[in-house]
Amino acid sequence: MAQLWHCPACSFSSASYVSSTMLLRSQSTNAGRLSLLRTKRRGVAPVSLFQKRNITMNYVRRMREGEETWRTYAEEIKAGKRKSFLELMEERGLVNSVIGDRDALNKMWTERRVGVYAGVDPTAPSLHIGHMLPFMVLAWAYVHGIRTVFLLGGSTGQIGDPTDRLGPRAKMVSVTRKENMVNMHLQLKRLGMSIDRYGAKHGYKREMIWRRSIVNNNTWWLKEPFFEVMKTMGETVRLGPMLGRDTVKNRLQSGKGMSLAEFTYPLLQAWDWWQLIQQQNILVQVGGSDQAGNIQFGMDATKSLMKGDQDYWRKHAPKPEDRELLEPMGFTTPLLTTPSGQKFGKSAGNAVWLDQDMTSSFDLYQFFLRVPDENVEQYLKYFTFLPIPTINEVMEQHVQDPSKRVAQHKLASEFVELIRGPVEASKAEKDHRSIFGGKTAVSDEMDARPKRDLNPSETSPFNAPSPHIILPRSLVVGQFFHKVLWSAGMAPSKAEAFRLILNNGAAVASRSDANAVMDDKVSYVPIKTWDKDMTEKFIIDGSMMILKVGKWKIKIIKIVSDEEFEKLGLDAPGWKGEGNEAAPDGEKETGKSSSESKGST
Repeated sequence: MAQLWHCPACSFSSASYVSSTMLLRSQSTNAGRLSLLRTKRRGVAPVSLFQKRNITMNYVRRMREGEETWRTYAEEIKAGKRKSFLELMEERGLVNSVIGDRDALNKMWTERRVGVYAGVDPTAPSLHIGHMLPFMVLAWAYVHGIRTVFLLGGSTGQIGDPTDRLGPRAKMVSVTRKENMVNMHLQLKRLGMSIDRYGAKHGYKREMIWRRSIVNNNTWWLKEPFFEVMKTMGETVRLGPMLGRDTVKNRLQSGKGMSLAEFTYPLLQAWDWWQLIQQQNILVQVGGSDQAGNIQFGMDATKSLMKGDQDYWRKHAPKPEDRELLEPMGFTTPLLTTPSGQKFGKSAGNAVWLDQDMTSSFDLYQFFLRVPDENVEQYLKYFTFLPIPTINEVMEQHVQDPSKRVAQHKLASEFVELIRGPVEASKAEKDHRSIFGGKTAVSDEMDARPKRDLNPSETSPFNAPSPHIILPRSLVVGQFFHKVLWSAGMAPSKAEAFRLILNNGAAVASRSDANAVMDDKVSYVPIKTWDKDMTEKFIIDGSMMILKVGKWKIKIIKIVSDEEFEKLGLDAPGWKGEGNEAAPDGEKETGKSSSESKGST
């Protein structure tokens, strides 16, 4: 009898393989021929059942090969021939403290490919370097074949983590919160692409078994009744540990108090973890050292739920002997601080933003160039994929003449390349050497390059233009969408914008209801040749519109009054030039019913 096997990474087993294979074989030859005939009549390139079967079998083969490689690595780790993933993170100083049993975590991660996640709430307009230590753990996990999830707190961000805060957060207006969420989602997508490219540079060739994803916790919080959360998890939670948290005690003793929403924040975060455990077997959470309490709370809560969840065990550990390995655990990374010990972040007013509009590549390069000598070696381990022997070589060169700041230049170049791409890293380095070498203030090579509008097919996460723009209300309300696209700089001409619409190449963020309020998730619908009165229906909260062309070209439009636009001294295509007009090239945009705007992509 064939040996049964189970893939912990993707929950694919020999049973599912056999059933899928039998299903494919059950399709008759005549049915396959009929399918081919129908696709030929429709003018579609035919994909036969046999091709589908080959694709499925190839996928299964690759996944099995990945699991065999994992088992080989596990044996080498046990034999002392290879370091485990946790040991690699410890070697680079990325482990501050383990939440749970350290040896149990090491064993689980050695023998099972369980996933890991880190979360961020969109309470600021951009990610900053303080977020990067947990994300570097995710980057390393991803290139080592561990499933990784970047969790965006679209819902929890509305409350905000009260940890270490002396008072409640300032209330954020809805449109700002949604803009932050869009910004961070785009940044996380770019970061994922960057990790692929940066990992390849350092010898980590992408494999089919690698998995990463961005998940917005709106996915469940906008659907799950809170009663269900309290019934399922609330019964397992005790008030004692929640009341004993330092943040709660400090707020109560200070007389400022704490809202019920803030008090239950750890419960919300624990529910996020439970959803990821059920959906993707994400058993490990990583966060900054200030998240130790939340991780501990979530670990205890989810562990209680796992014990009685037979569906989880059937899916992820069908053999009883495997179950003792699997339990939620986590670890914290060191907290990134200034030389004076102050935490980096928005609240402290010293954030170094990853958004290029907020911190230029040159300024980002300069920040790492100013890292003190006593910290630079550790930062090279934190923020780069450089092997430890290479870091040692860099430090040997550095100590020969510290004034040259060899290590700082290497750190700055590697980090800017990771976040912004190799072109920006090269430009930032050239600009620095030009300024401090007595040459021109900017690199001639980059300034001499003609500015041009990028086609969507040419736009990548590393050359996409700034997503932020301000337009006067008169250039949006009562205008055809092709005119809005042109005014927003999404197309070089109105005719090109109209062609984009005809080819389904442009999209607009859609609301989920008939009111002029968008919930805290963003979905796009293709722009059609709607009448011009449709444009106003896509304005979010009265002052924002989000447009997308291609995969990476996004514009978050802040809509202001014409008077304010004039006072700001701004300009845009069509401003004080052309008014309402019909579609270009004699085409007429026809009015469509509003129901067409409710499609999904």
